[in-house]
Amino acid sequence: MSDHEYARVHVPDIEHTPNPSREKKEVDEAVGASAFGFNVYTADPGEQLPWGYHRHPAQEELFYVVAGELRVDTADGTQHLEAEDAFFVPENAPVAAEAVGDRPARVVAVGAPKDADDAVIEEECPACGEVTGRTHEKADGEYVLYCESCGAEVTRFA
Repeated sequence: MSDHEYARVHVPDIEHTPNPSREKKEVDEAVGASAFGFNVYTADPGEQLPWGYHRHPAQEELFYVVAGELRVDTADGTQHLEAEDAFFVPENAPVAAEAVGDRPARVVAVGAPKDADDAVIEEECPACGEVTGRTHEKADGEYVLYCESCGAEVTRFA
C-alpha cells in the first residue's frame, strides 16, 4: 500500500471554466495539484486565451501548442506558434495569446508557483483610451470585464 495520493482524470470530463476561449479545463484543480497550474484550452480562431494583454508578477508560464496556431504578443514583439511549439513567459513579462489560422488551437498552459497566479491586465480601454486593468463581475451566467479607470464594459464571455 502506498502513502502517495495519485490522481487521474479524463480531461474532456472536467467542467469548463469561464474565460474568453471556447473551453478551459483546469486540470490542476481536478487532480489537486498545489505547486503548479495546468490548464488545457481549446480556442477558435480570433479567441483569446486566457484573458488579454496581462502579466503574472510572480509566476512563470509555459504554453505548449498541441494543435492549431497561436499569435503571442509580448513586450519584445509578436511570435507565431504552431503545433509542437512551446513558449516560455518569465514572471512579470506581459503577454497576450490569440488563436489564429483556420482551425481551433488546443494549448496546454502551465504556471508556477501556482499560488502566484494573480494576473494584472493592462490594456487600452476602447471607451476612455487609458491603459488600465480590469475589474469583473459575474452576471446572468457571463463574466463581464470593466475598465478600472472609467468603468465602461470592455468584454463579456460565458
